[in-house]
Amino acid sequence: QYKSDTRLIVHLKEEVRNLSGSLLAIQEEMGAYDYEELQQRVGMLEARLHACMQKLGVRGCPIFGGPSSICPKNPPCWNWGLGVSHRCQATPDPAPPQVWYMDGYYKGRRVLEFRTLNDFVTGQNFVQHLLPHPWAGTGHVVFNGSLYYNKYQSNVAVKYHFRSRSVLVQRSLAGAGYNNTFPYSWGGFSDIDFMVDENGLWAVYTTNQNAGNIVVSRLDPQTLEVLRSWDTGYPKRSAGESFMICGTLYVTNSHLAGAKIYFAYYTNTSSYEYTDIPFHNQYSHISMLDYNPRERVLYTWNNGHQVIYNVTLFHVIKTSGE
Repeated sequence: QYKSDTRLIVHLKEEVRNLSGSLLAIQEEMGAYDYEELQQRVGMLEARLHACMQKLGVRGCPIFGGPSSICPKNPPCWNWGLGVSHRCQATPDPAPPQVWYMDGYYKGRRVLEFRTLNDFVTGQNFVQHLLPHPWAGTGHVVFNGSLYYNKYQSNVAVKYHFRSRSVLVQRSLAGAGYNNTFPYSWGGFSDIDFMVDENGLWAVYTTNQNAGNIVVSRLDPQTLEVLRSWDTGYPKRSAGESFMICGTLYVTNSHLAGAKIYFAYYTNTSSYEYTDIPFHNQYSHISMLDYNPRERVLYTWNNGHQVIYNVTLFHVIKTSGE
């Protein structure tokens, strides 16, 4: 029965991937029309897959739905902010849909705050913030009303509070590489990557002491003090991007087309495994990837396109023999 159910899961996964591809093709040709039936079928297949995995009690992992562009077939959206390169980033907050936009991957200081995702798409109804210190990279995150970012040409983490328009705290990440010493594979001063998941605030970076392997540190969001660190053993320069979900770091093996979720590090057990999770890189150059735990989606900046991936989390069921 186990083998039979396993084959069924493989079949269902393949169907989900095929339908996701069909949805994308229709979206490219026709825009956001006439694929409601396919979406319903995808939902039904994902529900069946979920039920099968619960029945089997296999180790849980996230499954990523096909990417959906914020405004399909809408050139003004892609060109919003003329002259912006593909290495810019839109930074989501794990709170009601609100978007912060930061132009460029180094030396920038201007942050645009949009009330809603639709305002971001149309480029209206925003508030401008001018940071006292420029940033480096694309690994910034907004959490509980503050922006956490890497100060340019340093390994200093900065906490900027939007309401008071002031820096509340800044602290050096001891030994962390910066200024393209240990970036992701695409470069872009992406040495230090801040993240938020269900467990709080994290920083992903590396040091000379750990030979360039990814370090995951849990941070106190008030003081930026490192509460605990883990050496994952995975070389950061070989990673395309990474993100945290429920205390687990997921790493892609490339920022280009054909990328997969290739590596997972579990901070709760200080263990890791190599994975083979499909990750459709539609526009072939991801330069920012972040998880929003409230909405359970991944936000990406992909070659000038803003793309969202839905994330399905499976609950781990342990059998009596484990």
